[in-house]
Amino acid sequence: MANTKSAAKRTRQTKTHTARNRSTVSKLKNLSRKAGVAIGAKDKDAASKEIRALSSALDRAVKAGAIHRNAANRRKSSLSRKLAAI
Repeated sequence: MANTKSAAKRTRQTKTHTARNRSTVSKLKNLSRKAGVAIGAKDKDAASKEIRALSSALDRAVKAGAIHRNAANRRKSSLSRKLAAI
């Protein structure tokens, strides 16, 4: 239990931010799974489409503060290397 007004406010804000970030991260996981399936199937057209969608979602997640910029860049780089290997 919070002892001060400011601590109580931070608790409320944390709940709100956590809920928003959870939905964003969940969307990223689903898109990532779809991209992985397309890469595993060696379907270059479908994989590039899924990777574009995931890259866009990663950029939006960074803008919203759900994930760190370097984490998003690392994931995009890894996906593009896998796509190039097909």
